[in-house]
Amino acid sequence: MAGKIDDYIAKLERTRVWRSVFRSGTGSSTLHRALAIQQNVFLHLFSTKVRRRMLGFKATWYLGTLTLGTFLILVITGILLMLYYRPAVPQAYADVKDLQFVVSSGLFLRNLHRWAAHTMVLLAFAHLFRVFYRGAYRPPREFNWVIGIVLLMVTLLLSYTGYLLPWDQLAYWAITVGSNISATVPVIGEKVRFLMLGGHQVNANALLRFYVLHCVILPLAAVLFIAVHFWRIRKDGGLYVRQSEPIREPAKEDESAVLEKV
Repeated sequence: MAGKIDDYIAKLERTRVWRSVFRSGTGSSTLHRALAIQQNVFLHLFSTKVRRRMLGFKATWYLGTLTLGTFLILVITGILLMLYYRPAVPQAYADVKDLQFVVSSGLFLRNLHRWAAHTMVLLAFAHLFRVFYRGAYRPPREFNWVIGIVLLMVTLLLSYTGYLLPWDQLAYWAITVGSNISATVPVIGEKVRFLMLGGHQVNANALLRFYVLHCVILPLAAVLFIAVHFWRIRKDGGLYVRQSEPIREPAKEDESAVLEKV
């Protein structure tokens, strides 16, 4: 059985379709691995080589990876919640109640989305503090530090815009207080509040705008900045290493031995 599968894979790798997708071919050499990453629209955001100690828990505490994981959970659960939710008054509140009491596993799905959102905010702050503590904001990584701050703001906005969607008393008054605070900004405060709510008070227009922001605009912005964030890590030479932490280079081979291999 295993031999038949290997033969099938070998035949598949010789087809034009396979060679058009995986143009670098197959192989275990450093060149093949580098080409496989650089020619992939998703993998090219990551480094072709990573220092072994950078994969350890102490290097990053996996805070960035965990933050990305919670974002993926939010995307999946959010799409499932959209199947049962209508951003209109009064249907929004009724749909949330149906999710809680009628839909099978609806309460679990909503709670998973809510707790993942809380966790993502905490992990984003922890990741920010960790990067600041290690001094990873120093040149040439200052631009990626700015991208990280933007991602933190997008995370907070995602959490805030999702607050209104249940359309209950807690959500209504929380958005009312938040919009009134934004109105106190000098010069542009009232315009910002009007733009947020689509009017002068929290009503159906505000619910629809917060829904579009929470489900379309902000997630797309988060995906874009996450891609830039990972890309800048690769362009800046990988994860940050302190100057006091020596980088162990591989031992150089004897020149005569290298000539014999060639």
